[in-house]
Amino acid sequence: MTAGKSNSMVARIELPPKLIPVFAGEARYRGAYGGRGSGKTRTFAKMAAVRGYQLSQGGEEGLIVSAREYMNTIENSSLAELKAAIASEPWLAAHYDVGEKYIRTRDGRISFAFAGLRHNLDNIKSKARVRLVWVDEAEPVSETAWRKLIPTVREAGSGIWVTWNPESRGSATHKRFREKPPKGARIAALNWRDNPWFPPVLEQERRNDLENRPEHYAHIWEGDFVTAVEGAYYAKALAKAREDGRIGHVAADPLIHYRAFWDIGGTGAKADATAIWIAQFIGREIRVVDYYEAQGQPLAAHINWLRQNGYGSALAVLPHDGATHDRVHDVSFDSALREAGFEVQIVPNQGAGAARLRVEAVRRLFPAIWLDEKRCAAGIDALGWYHEKRDENRNIGLGPEHDWASHAADAFGLMAIAYEMPPVRQQQGRRYQGDGFKNTSWMAG
Repeated sequence: MTAGKSNSMVARIELPPKLIPVFAGEARYRGAYGGRGSGKTRTFAKMAAVRGYQLSQGGEEGLIVSAREYMNTIENSSLAELKAAIASEPWLAAHYDVGEKYIRTRDGRISFAFAGLRHNLDNIKSKARVRLVWVDEAEPVSETAWRKLIPTVREAGSGIWVTWNPESRGSATHKRFREKPPKGARIAALNWRDNPWFPPVLEQERRNDLENRPEHYAHIWEGDFVTAVEGAYYAKALAKAREDGRIGHVAADPLIHYRAFWDIGGTGAKADATAIWIAQFIGREIRVVDYYEAQGQPLAAHINWLRQNGYGSALAVLPHDGATHDRVHDVSFDSALREAGFEVQIVPNQGAGAARLRVEAVRRLFPAIWLDEKRCAAGIDALGWYHEKRDENRNIGLGPEHDWASHAADAFGLMAIAYEMPPVRQQQGRRYQGDGFKNTSWMAG
């Protein structure tokens, strides 16, 4: 990328390739999100300094505000990043006056101000001629803060830049700049592999985290939401699956039969959720193409979802309680699904230690599992969170924690158990094989 200079020469600015479109052309909103080591903060610091240079060279006056949600002292700001970015470009360094706690252009037209949005937002609103606001570490910024901040940046040609490491789908920053970004916004995802200057020291740290702290790896390095906790059963397997490219777009094979693996919930307001994974067993691969979860809904709602999404002929694989009659309607899921036209397979109760058996089966099979990142997003989050309940006083594990993530995990574990079940003769020409349930007549997959 190039920037004009007053002597008609052109300065060359090196950026990570993914950020070149972000800074090309006119845009009020520019941003980047992702994990550690991506170079996004240093790049935005450099481009903020370039913007200050351009403004001063054009005879403009005003402020560039570098903001964070929390900034109790100047040491908590982006001052150090801006200083380093300016120092890295001799032509920028020649144009700026950089002090211990200030940065301004040598002609005095453009100055940098530093502010914390949580406690100093009104102070920003009172500042005159704000030309640019760059909000770094923007994940925790509240919707209230965004609503107050954005109208204060109102000079012609002014801009709002945002950089953040994602943590929650519910954050105001995620909803405002990823789910429903402003029209014309230029925002990119950026992670360590997108940084051409990713340093060897960080590469070693990345590998250490992948090996020793897998429950946090995807969030720290891949820019994922925080979905795992200490003791997460599948954190390492999920991190390896991402590393191998097995979490992404997964195409279904139209010639292979679908399987729907259930964890059965109830119909009350406080009942457990019903979870369903849709998968195909293709050779030695398990391709997981969709995920569904609903709480308090009747069986008809689950069946409608299956039919509306093209899984109306899927084999319904139920846990052992699928044959148990519902206390309210005196009908089992097994019989109700058969009545609705589905083939049904009941996986026998594994007895004591069934949860552990499911966990171990999933871990064994994970190298052969492919997950559709978009359609299975909620289920993947649940798998990342599913963890051991611990007695902290005695420092012992008590088995899987039964919480919001356990329904998805139980259905996923059922899939692994069904895949690994040994050959057992069944009625009506159906049989189990080592690669999963087979139909001796027309069902090919």
